[in-house]
Amino acid sequence: MGTAMASAQRWRRRKKARPQEILDAALSVFAEKGYAATRMEDIAARAGLTKGTIYLYFDGKEAVFKSLVRASIGSNIAQIAEAANSFEGSTRDLLRFALTTMGGLICTGDRFELAKIILAESGNFPELARFYRFEIIAKGLATLGGLIERGIARGEFRAMNPEHAARLCVAPLLLAGLWRSTFEKLDPEPYDHESFIQAHIENLLRGFKPDGAAA
Repeated sequence: MGTAMASAQRWRRRKKARPQEILDAALSVFAEKGYAATRMEDIAARAGLTKGTIYLYFDGKEAVFKSLVRASIGSNIAQIAEAANSFEGSTRDLLRFALTTMGGLICTGDRFELAKIILAESGNFPELARFYRFEIIAKGLATLGGLIERGIARGEFRAMNPEHAARLCVAPLLLAGLWRSTFEKLDPEPYDHESFIQAHIENLLRGFKPDGAAA
């Protein structure tokens, strides 16, 4: 009886872990093959499951991709937004935290491959582009824009267009991600993307200083 109960408990734990196991497998397959060439059978094989098991959790490949984007990227944006609501320190520190967190998505793992897939395959899959535009980009820019407005209102940043400033915050991060996922293998030696991102943050904060503030 004890063995049977232990086996049942392991099965339940395994069942709860399966969605994340499927998403982990999907990330590696999407990064390797792209969206169009990936099949549910490929994801199932990478996860060590049958295709039928995946359909118990996801309706199809599009549902897997969207769930993966929400879990891999959307959760980090939500974390930044939550921190901004309760952060009591300077906006400079808050913006540094936000951009370092976003930069971490680019400098580690395969998660930026999801954005690269959108850029490469949006013409053939406009629904994915629409989803990414409003589920990820819009929320990310709104969060950064809100941080910049906070800094302006507190006199920590000079007056500027928050929407433009938010895009300036993100642009070098996207360059780092595209370089890392496309050109890095051609570099004669590994490029220090983390230092690049920190240099970007320092230059950005200098440019955001109020007029007349000490350098």
